[in-house]
Amino acid sequence: MTKNVIGGKVEKRISVDGIGGVFIYANDAKALSNWYAHHFGLRLETYEDGKVYGTEFKYRRLGDSSQVDSTVFSISQSKTNLPAERRECVINYRVKDLQAFLDQLKADGVAVERTEDFDYGRFAWIRDPEGNRIELYQPLS
Repeated sequence: MTKNVIGGKVEKRISVDGIGGVFIYANDAKALSNWYAHHFGLRLETYEDGKVYGTEFKYRRLGDSSQVDSTVFSISQSKTNLPAERRECVINYRVKDLQAFLDQLKADGVAVERTEDFDYGRFAWIRDPEGNRIELYQPLS
């Protein structure tokens, strides 16, 4: 949480606390995942019948080494052919309280495209002023 001083009043703002993942969409997810495996040495697992390739980078939290977090790296087969001038990459930002964060964004005039809950976390999607898609993620643990 950050504190901003606006008009002499301290405003507590909720902030993101990490990057949950980087999600690349590709015209040929298998070929691109093979490229990353070869050149970067990544061991990518296959998911969703060969349409998604990914791995997790796990690390311990600073200040509380008993807690483990992870950042996902994923390459997914695009549902439509992506033109060369506009490839899609989504960064997933981790937040501690998704609903409070969304309420804050809505109060600032930011539209929430949709939300979805899974057994491993809660998600929401918004767009930045340039139209880039942003994914917000609250882990369940």
